[in-house]
Formats: sequence, C-alpha cells, structure tokens
Amino acid sequence: MSTYPNITIIASLIADPSRAIFLEALLDGRALPAGELAYMAKVTPQTASNHLSKLVEGGLLVVEKQGRHRYYRLANQEIAFLIESMANIAPPVQVRSLKQSDQLRHLSFARTCYGHLAGKLGIAMCEALLREEYLIEPEDEENKDYTITTKGYEWFASFGIELQVKPGSRRALARKCLDWSERRHHLSGLLGEELNRRLSQLDWTLQIKGSRSVELTETGKKGLYEALNISF
Repeated sequence: MSTYPNITIIASLIADPSRAIFLEALLDGRALPAGELAYMAKVTPQTASNHLSKLVEGGLLVVEKQGRHRYYRLANQEIAFLIESMANIAPPVQVRSLKQSDQLRHLSFARTCYGHLAGKLGIAMCEALLREEYLIEPEDEENKDYTITTKGYEWFASFGIELQVKPGSRRALARKCLDWSERRHHLSGLLGEELNRRLSQLDWTLQIKGSRSVELTETGKKGLYEALNISF
C-alpha cells in the first residue's frame, strides 16, 4: 500500500467547475462573501454554500464570520501556488466573447496573485530588478529563490520598502514564480508583496473593482520609467 499523501482528494475538490471559479477568484488573497462567489460562478447561494463547505472541509479555504455574513479566503499561500501551477499546464483559454477577451487581456497585463503582481507588469518589474542587479538569479535550477544584493537592499529602502524577516521565519523573501499567462517568471515572496503594496501606495497601480486585474496609472507609467527604465 502506498504511503504517499492522497492527492485525489484535493484533485477532486478542484475539479468541479464552480469550485475552481471560487479558488481562482480568491487568488489575490482577499476574503469574499458567499453571495459574491455564487454570483461569479453563476450558481444559487445554496449550491455555492455546499461547494464552499467542501472546500473548507478539504483544507483549501478558511471561513471567517462577521455578523450574519461568512467570508471565505484561501487557507494559505501554498494553495495559491497550486492553482497558479495548474494554470501553467492547463490548455489555453478558449475566448468566446469580446467581454471574455477583455478580461483575459487585463489579467494577462497585470493581476494580483496572493499579494504579489503577476502578468506582463510583474514580469517587467522582475526582469528590471535583475537587470539592475538588485536581484541575482539562483545558480541551481532547483533553487527558486532570488538573492537580494547589497545594492538591491539599498534601492528597496530608497523606494520605501524595508525588508524585515522575523527570526526563524520560513517565509520566502524573493521567490521565482512562473507566470501562467506569459510563461516567464515574476517575483513572489515578501519582496513581491511589498513591491505591490508600495506601487498601490504611490498610486502607480489601481486594483480593478471586483477583479484580480490591476491597472497601471499614467503616474505609474512615468514612475516606472524613471525608477526602473520600464516602458508601457
């Protein structure tokens, strides 16, 4: 008998189309109410409630109660990485409407992935940080962590980012994350989240309401060009 963890349980939970929509909608780290998730998946509140209960029981989601409402979010970052990794090997999206085409275009340009930036914008920033030698690629292909250089720490501090990792923390500081829409790497980990937070704080990016998509403002275009020589 195999002692390997039973991955079929997780696979069966993700395989349902409605549950897959819930998980994808929560990839940006937000907590959303059951009613909003039901609307996204085009299912009844009762059906959504049944699906969400299974995802909570399976350890993929956690639920928080606020008054009469229940808010659901991904259980941890590993779940987000699992969904994004599956997207990397999934068949391309079959676009069947102009609305769907616009949504895919926005997601491909910039989106949040559990706190960090993905898409063309996230990749451009990661490649610029490598070009400026603020980050260094790992020598071992199996290693997924970038090295932050002394020059990098100084630049991040000047940009308003102080990287403080708690002693004993196992959390990744600057990690490679393969982008499903571009098949190139963007930056995740604590640094990726702090960069996303700082861009929003500077009003260089705006989260599109009700979506994971992120918009780059005119101020952001100018700022990125001046700071990292990134042109959009």
